[in-house]
Amino acid sequence: MDTNKTAPAILQTKQHFEILDGLRGVAALSVVIFHFMEWVYSDYGKNFIGHGFLAVDFFFCLSGFVIGYAYDDRIAKMGMAEFFKSRVIRLHPLVILGSVLGLLAFLFDPFVGHPGVYSAGMIALTLFCSLLISPFPIMGDRGFNLFSFNAPAWSLFWEYMANIVYAFVLYKIARRYLLLLTVLAAAALCFVAYRSGNLMGGWSGPTFWDGCARISYSFLAGLLVYRYNFIIKNKLGFTGIALLLFLAFIMPFNKWNWVSEPLVVLFYFPLLIALGAGATLTPGLKKLCNFSGKISYPLYMTHYTFLWMFGNYYLSHKPGTAQLSLIVITSVILLIGFAYLVMVVYDIPVRKYLSNKRNEWLAKQKATNRQ
Repeated sequence: MDTNKTAPAILQTKQHFEILDGLRGVAALSVVIFHFMEWVYSDYGKNFIGHGFLAVDFFFCLSGFVIGYAYDDRIAKMGMAEFFKSRVIRLHPLVILGSVLGLLAFLFDPFVGHPGVYSAGMIALTLFCSLLISPFPIMGDRGFNLFSFNAPAWSLFWEYMANIVYAFVLYKIARRYLLLLTVLAAAALCFVAYRSGNLMGGWSGPTFWDGCARISYSFLAGLLVYRYNFIIKNKLGFTGIALLLFLAFIMPFNKWNWVSEPLVVLFYFPLLIALGAGATLTPGLKKLCNFSGKISYPLYMTHYTFLWMFGNYYLSHKPGTAQLSLIVITSVILLIGFAYLVMVVYDIPVRKYLSNKRNEWLAKQKATNRQ
């Protein structure tokens, strides 16, 4: 049964841009590979995917486009409360699971014995903050990550912030004001890049506000692409645009990052969103794009649990090149499989259960109002 058809009208979702779904998967996979290589090469100039972290900026831009497309014409009717419920149901089950998995990996990592450094109360507080997606950069041996048990959750924190600002402000304002905000955010992003030498920050306590600059521009830019209907019809297809996206992640990492990275984020990623929304998908790649889109979020939110163990293994055992290559390739494949299992066994059932409960409540409210 199509649950979308049985849901109240205000909750029904629109058709997906399947190529954009596919690109989300490419970005998620690039992040995973980047995080493996980050442990191997402390010098990012030697890392073949040294700009893989820019996939987060692509996520932010894509999110702005998708949120505008999905909610601009119905958030007023559905109300902010239902909008926030929709976002929590979509995002938070994996925030919770990622936190729990991260705690287990922290406690039972076979390659390092550091849990005793922190008191039970501190560990419990760190988990509590992670479950509520409240930044708590306390663990020095984990680089003062905003979320010590699941490092990638930092971008979900800013995603939530963007959703809140969208609901209270952005969906109401005219395009000219949205454009002005985007220009101001672009200036902030360029300042961050110039000051830091790159756009890598946002994930830790010391670089907290860098994340604000990154989400502010990219989310607004994605929203602008939708609001101005900046959709470019083309025949590049999923393969062509996916290759263009991947090129951004493998561009050289050098002293000019403070120039090249803002250029990619300011112009290239919004262009790729416009191309992806306007490209034609060949039937043979439809299933791949659908799978890629569905697996992207579970993969993103569960992979770093195992990255800490990999990193500690790498530092303590120093495997050779051949062995390391085998470990990384095998691990990436297993992580994709694990993400699929998480999606099928946990994420989809939990979201379906929560959505059904909400639909039942809305139906009762509607029936009560008719009486």
